[in-house]
Amino acid sequence: MIEPKPLFIERMKKLVPDIADFARFNEIIHIKPVNSIRCNTLKISPADLRKRLEEKSWKIKQPFSEHKEVMIITSELEPGELGRAREHLTGLYYIQEISSMLPLLALKPRQGELVLDLFAAPGSKTTQMAALMENKGTIIANDNDISRISILASNIERCGAMNVLVARHDAVILCEKLLELGIKFDKILLDVPCSGEGTTRGSPKTFIIWNPKMIKKLSRMQRKFIASAVPLLKEGGELVYSTCTYAPEENEKNVNFIIKEMGLTIQDAGLPVKCREGVTEWDGERFSDEVKKACRILPQDNNTEGFFVSKFKKIQDERK
Repeated sequence: MIEPKPLFIERMKKLVPDIADFARFNEIIHIKPVNSIRCNTLKISPADLRKRLEEKSWKIKQPFSEHKEVMIITSELEPGELGRAREHLTGLYYIQEISSMLPLLALKPRQGELVLDLFAAPGSKTTQMAALMENKGTIIANDNDISRISILASNIERCGAMNVLVARHDAVILCEKLLELGIKFDKILLDVPCSGEGTTRGSPKTFIIWNPKMIKKLSRMQRKFIASAVPLLKEGGELVYSTCTYAPEENEKNVNFIIKEMGLTIQDAGLPVKCREGVTEWDGERFSDEVKKACRILPQDNNTEGFFVSKFKKIQDERK
């Protein structure tokens, strides 16, 4: 078993100060996550998919009454069985960790909207967008890595997402070009590159590569992405900023930046899981009390990976 670095433990004890609560956290981060999938409603209904999977003797749990597409396979599967199943290969479901589905449950893209997914590969959230929009409207899905772009395109095709335009650009440069063209979006997803602290259940190697210096570097980079993307939001438009890390430098510090420097109004994310409030102080720095509205998703609360989700609305255009 790979053990986390002492400084990581020290930081997490500050974020999870209750001794019993931290013990539960420290236990679950070493346990593999549940097998979760998302029914691709572009191709099949959750009821029909469940029936097909149960015919394979898979035991299915649907944890959220309002989101039947979210499914957990509770039966024991053979190694690789989830990925090689015909239903996966033909795009009837997408293998996706539950916490990864939450940003789109907060953003709620709708039919006819123009949506920007600035860091789209490998496509889990892009294809989820397309399903929520029922392939009506337009998604611009961007990534800057050619190998990841090919995976993104493959997943878009497999899932039958027909309302997606794929772009390959540096995120900041793409935003500049879109702004020059006068293009504004109804919804923007900023699921930014991060230190990945919340992914240790599925990727224990994260413990090895974890580096506090990288957290500070990523935090600065993330604010550049935020500053580039926010001007592309229509008045009344909504933006979700999310990460798969616990680090306040990458989470609440940037939420505070969005509120105070970018002028967006934070909203209730409205997620169907237990959320903990955003912290308002870290490393001697105080944040707005509004940051409490952000959602910290800890693995011991929901039996998921760790995640962070915050939702914002542009109440008034900055030019007015």
